Order: sequence, then structure tokens, then C-alpha cells
Amino acid sequence: MSKSQNVRACWLGSSPYQEAWDLQAEIVAAVRDGGAPDTLLLLEHPHVFTMGKAASSADILWDESERAAREVDLIWSDRGGEATYHGPGQLVGYPIIDLAHFELTIPAYIQKLEQSVIEYLRELGVESEPGERRLTGVWSEGEKVAAIGIKLNRSVVSHGFALNLTTDLQYFDGIVPCGHAEKRPTSVEALTGRRIDTATAAREYTRHFAGVFRATADWASPEALLAAARH
Repeated sequence: MSKSQNVRACWLGSSPYQEAWDLQAEIVAAVRDGGAPDTLLLLEHPHVFTMGKAASSADILWDESERAAREVDLIWSDRGGEATYHGPGQLVGYPIIDLAHFELTIPAYIQKLEQSVIEYLRELGVESEPGERRLTGVWSEGEKVAAIGIKLNRSVVSHGFALNLTTDLQYFDGIVPCGHAEKRPTSVEALTGRRIDTATAAREYTRHFAGVFRATADWASPEALLAAARH
């Protein structure tokens, strides 16, 4: 890649999964057709179990009444991967970028996405690494601290990562996380005792995303982004 790419970054705050999924679809179409810049959405979700293309109903351990009591939605998603949990205290990043703009293959893109999370975690005092073969995401001390699942539409990627900051890890008991019942999740708080505000983390992480992807991040307000997406 000969020059830095511009990426529009936006902190959406707390956004229901379905709303964010619909917004991603609108931005994917616009990026694919040249009507919108490459975009990095940053947000957190209310409690939700999401089931990727490789998930099965056997990965859901809490029945409907238990999920209702704990106010957890269940959504079958079009991303890759299996079952995961999203909720408060978790930084979710959805890069919606055309890989052709960055001259990246899918494996190279995933490696860079992992690296951007690893570098941010190092800033927080957490040493981490990509998963071993067949173990996606970012891991620290043998436990998963960030999940990764993407979707490709022509050359435009969507979905992305979920980094546990102050996440209530008990919610992962309601699923088989990413198909590995024996592997447990962790969080920055569990590893360091630090409570990192999700909005602050979004700003700090974006510096690492821009550095790893050799991009310039231009911040947009949610109002401006939503108006442009639905124009």
C-alpha cells in the first residue's frame, strides 16, 4: 500500500445488535459502490448471544426463560464463527472496509485486526497473542480476551471484534463460546483489576487500528454517519 488510507471512525455508544447489523449492511453497500468511505464503527451492545454461520442450537445452554430472566437476546447472524456473547463493558469494533483499498487478503486482514487489538492491550499492560490453529481471536494467559468474526461481501469486510473490558463473564455460561466449552473467556478487568470506560477505549483503540492499517482516522458523529448512511 503506497499511501495512507482515510477511515471514518464513529463511536455509536450502546446499540442493539439488530440495529447495528442493519447499519452495517447499509454501509457495506455504500462502501462497495463507492458512495461511502471505509468506516470503523465502535460501540457496545446490550446483552445478546449471537450465533455465527458455524454455530448450532447445541451451543445455546440457557433456555428461553433463562435468557428472558437475564434480558439476553438471541440472534442468528451472518458473520463467520460460532456462538459468542456481547454486552455492556465490551468494546465492539466493526471495520467496514474494502480490502482492495488496503491491498489485503482475508488472512492478512485478520492478522492485522488481531494485531491492532494486541497492541492496544499491550498499552493497557496486558500481554496477548493470536489464537493457536483453529482458535480465533486474541488470547491472554490461555483465555480469550477478544473474539473475532467477519463477513466478506465482494471485497468489503464487515463485523469484526469484541474486546472484553469490564464484561460480566458469567454471561458466557449461557453458551458454548466459539465452539470450545473447555476454553474460558477473560477480560481486561479480570487480568489487571482496571476498569476501562468503553467510550475511552474506543478512542484509544482507534489509534492502534490506524497505525496497524496505515490509515488516518477521521471522526464522525453518530448523527452525521446515520444521516449519510440513510441518504
